[in-house]
Amino acid sequence: MIKKLLKVVLPVALGMLGGFLYYSFIGCNGSCAITSSPVNSTAYGALVGLILTDWKTVKSLFKKGKEE
Repeated sequence: MIKKLLKVVLPVALGMLGGFLYYSFIGCNGSCAITSSPVNSTAYGALVGLILTDWKTVKSLFKKGKEE
């Protein structure tokens, strides 16, 4: 169960870290919607990490949670 949970949480956490680092090192000053704020950039990174997760693992986590 812990390994399956890590397969979901780890890509999201790495995406958040990547989004924040992108804001810190590359970001823009002013009119960029995503990279002008650290919150927006981190949330976007988390979303990308979530999209890149293994969806079969996510589905099995929720299916197993309903059975217990």
